[in-house]
Amino acid sequence: MKNTILNKNLPEIIFITSYPPRECGIATYTQDLIAAIQNKFEDTFHPTVCAIETKDEKYDYPGEVTCKLETDNKQSYIETVHRINANQAIKMVVIQHEFGLFASNEDDFIAFLNELNKPIVIAFHTILPKPNKILKQLVQSIGSIVKSIIVMTKSSATILIEDYELDRDKIEIIAHGTHLVHHLDKAALKEKYNISQRKTLATFGLLNSGKSIETTIEALRIIVKRHPDVLFLVIGKTHPTVIKQENERYREILLTKIKELKLEKNVQFINQYLSLDELLEYLQLTDIYLFTSKDRNQAVSGTFSYALSCGCPIISTPIPHAVETLQNGTGIIIDFENPKQLARKVIELLENDELCRSISANGIHKQAPTAWENSALRHTFLFEKTAEINLHLDYKIPEINLNHFHKLTTDFGMLQFSIINKPDIHSGYTLDDNARALVAMCMHYEVTKNKKDLEYISIYFNFIKKCHHPEGYFLNYLDIDEKFTTQNQETNLSDSNGRAIWALGYLIAQRDLLPEDLIEEAIKLMKLSMTKVVDLHSPRAIAFIIKGIYYSHKIHKTADDLRITKHLADKLVQMYKHEATEDWQWFESYLTYGNSILPEAMLCAYITLGNPEYKIIATTSFEFLLSKIFSNDSIKVISNKGWMYKNDPNKNAVIGGEQPIDIAYTILALSKFYDVFSDENYLTKMKTAFQWFLGKNHLNQIVYNPCTGGCYDGLEEAYINLNQGAESTVSYLLARLTIGNYFETEQNITLRAHIRSKKRDLYFHKKPLLLPL
Repeated sequence: MKNTILNKNLPEIIFITSYPPRECGIATYTQDLIAAIQNKFEDTFHPTVCAIETKDEKYDYPGEVTCKLETDNKQSYIETVHRINANQAIKMVVIQHEFGLFASNEDDFIAFLNELNKPIVIAFHTILPKPNKILKQLVQSIGSIVKSIIVMTKSSATILIEDYELDRDKIEIIAHGTHLVHHLDKAALKEKYNISQRKTLATFGLLNSGKSIETTIEALRIIVKRHPDVLFLVIGKTHPTVIKQENERYREILLTKIKELKLEKNVQFINQYLSLDELLEYLQLTDIYLFTSKDRNQAVSGTFSYALSCGCPIISTPIPHAVETLQNGTGIIIDFENPKQLARKVIELLENDELCRSISANGIHKQAPTAWENSALRHTFLFEKTAEINLHLDYKIPEINLNHFHKLTTDFGMLQFSIINKPDIHSGYTLDDNARALVAMCMHYEVTKNKKDLEYISIYFNFIKKCHHPEGYFLNYLDIDEKFTTQNQETNLSDSNGRAIWALGYLIAQRDLLPEDLIEEAIKLMKLSMTKVVDLHSPRAIAFIIKGIYYSHKIHKTADDLRITKHLADKLVQMYKHEATEDWQWFESYLTYGNSILPEAMLCAYITLGNPEYKIIATTSFEFLLSKIFSNDSIKVISNKGWMYKNDPNKNAVIGGEQPIDIAYTILALSKFYDVFSDENYLTKMKTAFQWFLGKNHLNQIVYNPCTGGCYDGLEEAYINLNQGAESTVSYLLARLTIGNYFETEQNITLRAHIRSKKRDLYFHKKPLLLPL
């Protein structure tokens, strides 16, 4: 079990950086990064902050700030380096670097780096091309001292290698992190902020003349002639440094220009430092995001990244970040300080909704790998390599989030597909998804006793009833009008029938928790659905039915169910004996999808009937499967792009095509085997398999979206399929609820232990009921 008490012996990594409440892009960046690392891992390392400030600028910092460095005070450098060197817990120093932060103090900064006796990682937020001799020597000095250098674009890496002649092996490209967002309804957000029915342009960030807001204001003069109701939002306070130097002079110049051009109704200043939630809402209501920086040397923009992650179609000047990102239909590049060109492109987008939707979708997919959760993974892997210590990466189990699960569910049932996290009403419904959803919601209710779950359990059960045909079998596909589709005539429905019986059996097993009339109705429906199952030949359909009977038999024992279990289990035995060899211990001549269900079903048959042959085949086949999908402390389930065949049993070379449902079924099977045999190896593999959702996969990217509660539809060779459909989302929840029985926070330990104790009673303290010979 997880110990939630803070481990005081964790290694410490100290970040030297500007930090909130200082209003600075790097400060916000570092706070987001640290928060992402802490949300992603626990009991791994302890991040602390050495806050950069000056003699004249002091701030009241949060608790993670353990020391301060005055960059205009030589003595402060000396005291800080001694403090860090003396702290044996500190294993690494991470510096967020911007030349302005250390202006006129470069010598003290270099001396500081030389004195540090810890490995140093430095993140360059600005890289100036074609440096003069002094700047080049400065950067080369820094590069020679530090062990690793982080940059955020390929362009920056190229400049460091070619213009500064730094060692390319030291350079790591980690894109600016972005926030996962819910993608709320745009019309509702516009109504909330009193700008309904208006096409909205926006830009945000700490205001300064480098943002060239005047370029957009000049462009508006042209835009409003065709779109008089357009509104341009300028979001953000004036940069604190600008305020000190010239007060609000730049904003006043803009206001004067707006008045001269009679654009007062078309421009609105949001002169605030917005909370993250407010900012993301403003960006989601934005129809077109404008990035008009005139700084040719600006390498990257966090504001730009935020806008992309919110699905904003972007028009941008050609800073390196934009040039690299806005390719292949991801956005539009314009020249610096060119209002006429900007106006043309804005009008083009305002008058082409389809183009806007395409750019928005491309941008969201482009930014997915840069989510802060993925950035945390990339940084942590780099820290582990650079520090040359084993950080014992311990992924934190996310809290359960049912938001997307609920969004996918109508009063009739769970919808099949989702576009990103927006349920696709036109995709219709399937028995498969609603059967799995019923199991997941029963599991959730078993743990939480949340009365709201009963509404969803009723919806999914009624859907299963709707799918039952009078002749004793189930149909699978219904359209949005709740009518059965022709797919039911074109598709083999055996597996769907098996899943329905599994769900009914699991529901019946909750008799002590659920309304009695619901259980009695489920018992009747399951009895009706069992009339033709002995004729099935699909091994997975057979396996699901064995599981369903296994669960229902705990509560409602019948001789017929036992005979059916024996009949079906013996079918699996015959399949196994027909195919199994010394090198291929499996039921078929290939490994395809949902493989774990087969050995799990054999184990369920053993628990139900006590036949030792079932136990042997269950354990042998499961160990064979595990040997094919687990290696090097990670899992790679069989790809749907290339099955594994008996004549080539060592081949699973296809990259991508890994589905969440296969991970979930593997976790369910591992759970059952662990409960029966108490083998810690199963427990370890269960945890490893779950970490696949959290980023422990070949892309090192999250498959589960903790913001929405949805799960992405697949892990491909080079990208994640960001659609969050029913199968994937329910599969994650099944896995999450299962893993929560074994690796959970302290407050749930007692409850989880009680549940497992009940399971063990069923396995070991009740003799299996054997069929008469």
